[in-house]
Amino acid sequence: MVNVFRAAGPLAGVLTFLMDALKGFVPVFAGQQLGLPVWALLLIAGATIIGHNWSILLRGKGGKGIATSVGVIGAFSPVIALIAIVIWVGLLVTIRYASLASMVMIGSLPVMLALAGYDLIYILFGTILFVVAVFQHRENILRLRTGSELKITLDSSRVRHSD
Repeated sequence: MVNVFRAAGPLAGVLTFLMDALKGFVPVFAGQQLGLPVWALLLIAGATIIGHNWSILLRGKGGKGIATSVGVIGAFSPVIALIAIVIWVGLLVTIRYASLASMVMIGSLPVMLALAGYDLIYILFGTILFVVAVFQHRENILRLRTGSELKITLDSSRVRHSD
């Protein structure tokens, strides 16, 4: 999503976020409507994120799973998903590092699930989402540590990279 934002602009980035989030939301929501048990819903959710991150159509490459994870959480709790998006946008505007904002936002999910009183299985699933997000962002983490990670800025409605 952030790469699309950088290459094609904010509208394309937002549309990519929405499509990736729907990719996570729709299968889990459909499973809920069918009355599937929690374990099956979490398997569907995990398979959706794995399929996004390591797509067989892209020979094992894919995204980082952030928007897809938010979509999955949105099927379980739309309020928590919306709060997560607000956290991400707030951090992005403040620190301008999309990767760091994404990891902090995903890291907040198990905390929010716990505070909202969700069962331990959901909290563990949220923790797994965080671990996967950190793994997927390992190159970004190295760039953050060396000071070479790109920031997001908008200049006269053109997207540019900033140091």
